[in-house]
Amino acid sequence: MPTTTGKKIAIVTGSALGLGYELASQLIANGWLVAGVDFNAERQAELTAQWPDDSYRAYVGDITDEAFVKESVADIATLGHIDLLINNAGQPSFKVPTAYEAADVDKCLQGLKGMILWTVETLKACGEQNVKIAQIMSTAATRGNANESVYCATKAALDHHARAVQEDATPGLRICALAPGVVDTPMQGEIRASTLERFPLRDRFAEMQASGGLIAPAECAMHLVDFLLDEDFGREPVADLRELMG
Repeated sequence: MPTTTGKKIAIVTGSALGLGYELASQLIANGWLVAGVDFNAERQAELTAQWPDDSYRAYVGDITDEAFVKESVADIATLGHIDLLINNAGQPSFKVPTAYEAADVDKCLQGLKGMILWTVETLKACGEQNVKIAQIMSTAATRGNANESVYCATKAALDHHARAVQEDATPGLRICALAPGVVDTPMQGEIRASTLERFPLRDRFAEMQASGGLIAPAECAMHLVDFLLDEDFGREPVADLRELMG
């Protein structure tokens, strides 16, 4: 459903850098108005200067701050019907099981809590009608990785949240938890620069990067947006981009 300017509206969390930035770029290129959410105020100011006001609106804050979420969604809804929500923001923590402390758990849970809050407020704002919701998850949701126990658990929760919401059978809602594959993001660079003790899969990812096995954020975003805008989006609650790409 278009805004008063004739554009559809998408909310993208974690829009300042990496995959989130590329998703925003792809949607804007497709004629959408993107409400980008990120805590990086400096980067948000750059994006506000990069794109016109009818293509990008920046919201700076913590995705787990309920008051911020409510205020932001209410403001976005004044622009028109919210057609798409992409929950992309999140932070990992890599440690052996006995090294985790409460702060580490909270860090990993931010993405999960934020995803739920933005989903709830978006559904309220659009009356649960004509809306698509994409939860960007990870292959960590479907397999256990060493030194990633808490991260894997929170990503698996994204998967099951989408499955459960689909069971509610809301007619105007399509939701899908999407695994994008191994994307060459700044986090990947951090992993390749780490020690084997801290990240046992380091060498595997280094080999993937050397052999061209990592997908560039821009390419990943292009395929994700193609799927998001396709009629088949949301028919299944969980999807793997690599399988969709054949």
